[in-house]
Amino acid sequence: MKTVRQYFSITLGIIVLALGLYLFLMAHDIAAGGATGIAMLVHHFVPQIPVGLLMAALNAALFALAFTVLGAGFGLKTIYATLGLSGVIWLLERLLPIDAPLTSDLLLSSLVGTAVSGLGMAMIFNQGASSGGTDIIAKILNKYTHLDIGKGLLMTDAAIAVAAAVVFGPEKGLYALLAVVFNGFIIDYAIQGFNVSMQVMVMTAKPEAIAEFVMSDLGRGVTFLHAQSGYYRRQVRVVYTVVSRREFVSLKDFIKETDPKAFISVSQSHEVLGEGFKGIDSD
Repeated sequence: MKTVRQYFSITLGIIVLALGLYLFLMAHDIAAGGATGIAMLVHHFVPQIPVGLLMAALNAALFALAFTVLGAGFGLKTIYATLGLSGVIWLLERLLPIDAPLTSDLLLSSLVGTAVSGLGMAMIFNQGASSGGTDIIAKILNKYTHLDIGKGLLMTDAAIAVAAAVVFGPEKGLYALLAVVFNGFIIDYAIQGFNVSMQVMVMTAKPEAIAEFVMSDLGRGVTFLHAQSGYYRRQVRVVYTVVSRREFVSLKDFIKETDPKAFISVSQSHEVLGEGFKGIDSD
């Protein structure tokens, strides 16, 4: 079931990414990095070969690297995502040919296309996969240096944007560079948004009742922290737990009914690894 959910999320990410690329960036020859950007550059000189087919050929050389460095699990999902993206774009080229861009505004196309495609890429990355191309390089950098995936993409895609300036002209090259920079931030913030959990600390007169609710009803773990109240000068037990945003709503309602005088401190955690959450070895 977990695998089905992963591939469903990857498939949805592929569709979102393909629409952002095809409808906005490719329509304006904005080669914003990646295998797509390289394929667009090659397609400019060899228009007989569809961009989707070029993308599939370019990514083939990177699969061996993904298998060797990142493992078979990443490689299999990346093959699926890459072939899927190439296939969806190829279908769009055949079934929905664009005679003219949706908008003549290059800036608007750059921003909307980057936002949509960045969201799709984040959905794919969040499942431990990649859409191929320079994404694989960015994932490798993230694995070994903990460099944010978006910043890794920025480093590898900037050269493609420069090449786009040579082929398509300085204006479109600059827009491609803008899209590359914006794409990095979109991916990082989107991934953080997907993985946000709530760290909750509760100082209450009924720690056992609240802990039981968290473990039995929410299925989450609880840690008791021993502390001393500075105001009341007495020992207290603090209930510490990490829950999803939806679960926090239920927890807050329960605390409100059980101990209206409880003190609750809540903070966001952008990544939680371990039992009940994402596996430590999932990357």
